[in-house]
Amino acid sequence: MGLFRSGEVVGIAEGALEFALEASEDAHPDEYMGFLRGEDARKFDLDYEGTVLTDILVIPGTESNPVSATVDSSMIPNSSRAAGSIHSHPNGVLRPSDADLQTFGKGKVHVIIGAPYGKTDWQAFDRKGNPVDLPVLDIEMPEDEFFDFTQDDIDDELLDEGVDRRADGTGDEWGQR
Repeated sequence: MGLFRSGEVVGIAEGALEFALEASEDAHPDEYMGFLRGEDARKFDLDYEGTVLTDILVIPGTESNPVSATVDSSMIPNSSRAAGSIHSHPNGVLRPSDADLQTFGKGKVHVIIGAPYGKTDWQAFDRKGNPVDLPVLDIEMPEDEFFDFTQDDIDDELLDEGVDRRADGTGDEWGQR
């Protein structure tokens, strides 16, 4: 088992792993399923290049039972930050099933969490189903900046796209420049 090479996934944020462990325990006896997204490791002042897994996406409409979880693939967002999948095995088995291996082709890393969902009850795998080391990183997660913008930010972005809705007389409301 080796660490991912430079430019690959270099670790998982402790907070993201804790979220997935708790979600898996909450879903028990059914499987839990989510998707992994990451950020550039340099954003966290780490000394190597690659991706740190920071987010777990839960897809609306996911159906699960004690032996499987099914996701509507049309609901999975197409994101450059997508890195793999994470799901639980309520039976505690920390190896991929044949069905798991069929879904591992997309993404760089896939994590299986097993009952009883403690801090060591998980294993990461590459897309071929081989176990890999995935360090848990104690990093300061950035504040979610998704809603951290002002009306001026919106106007500036629209202006960059050729739409000027400024009320200062230099363009009409939603008019083109």
